Amino acid sequence: MEKNMLEGMQKAEVLVEALPYIQRFNRKIVVVKYGGSAMVDETLKKQVIQDVVLLKLVGFKPIIVHGGGKEISRWVGKVGMEPRFVNGLRVTDEPTMEIAEMVLNKVNKSLVQLVNELGVKAVGISGKDGMMLKCEKKYSGGEDIGFVGNIVEVNPKVIYDLLEKDFLPIICPIGFDENFLSYNINADDAACAIARAVNAEKLAFLTDVEGVYRDFEDKDSLISEMSITEAQTFVDGGGLGGGMLPKLQNCIDAINNGVSRVHILDGRIPHSLLLEIFTNKGIGTAILKDGAERFYRAAEADA
Repeated sequence: MEKNMLEGMQKAEVLVEALPYIQRFNRKIVVVKYGGSAMVDETLKKQVIQDVVLLKLVGFKPIIVHGGGKEISRWVGKVGMEPRFVNGLRVTDEPTMEIAEMVLNKVNKSLVQLVNELGVKAVGISGKDGMMLKCEKKYSGGEDIGFVGNIVEVNPKVIYDLLEKDFLPIICPIGFDENFLSYNINADDAACAIARAVNAEKLAFLTDVEGVYRDFEDKDSLISEMSITEAQTFVDGGGLGGGMLPKLQNCIDAINNGVSRVHILDGRIPHSLLLEIFTNKGIGTAILKDGAERFYRAAEADA
């Protein structure tokens, strides 16, 4: 009996700790960029979807923007083609673009199904729906890498329509150009552009890293919160790994364009999204406007 009472009290404490965050972000838009290992591992995938559904059910307005690079590479290999990358960007010729669009739409509908199974209505769309993501050709160091898009315009009307009707939008990063040709878009770029366009309160990146470190070799140097000025110093300093550099720049751009807070989370940790948003300490790195309230400051001072 005492054990059951203790467990019940611990659960109550967790809920009470979450209360101010639920109040603060009630009816606010949260964009979740979903990719990396959390998309490949079926258990992690279900946990991520559970997290997003919970956000929806406690009053948030979540939007999922997902990638699918590993799955695209797998299918490119299946048909006997060799995946090619230039400076981290997939070379996307016409056959590869056809595969990418097919795979991303397949991934998209599988995520819709997972959300629906938990009792929340989801709608899967791409950046072509509602003419949402207009692109121009993106070059890599001056080299033409095919149908890879750089977003030039976001029309969020279809997203607002879905949110208003209480649907959870799940978006795959396929856009179109002025000739209505399809383009593959980096999912990080798509998530940032969408978050800016809808004035999201939060943008969360689920990645394969724990967050931003002052010294990557020192795992105790994880930064819980940093201002965009501090983030820009990291970018300008040139000490970041190749994958983190564009991600951090995307975070800075998002905040400079109206997003209140950006979170970089390790999607390999079960329920990392809930731990970051609803607990006082958090587990990843949050980037915020200069002078904004720091939720974790007191916790760090006590550490």
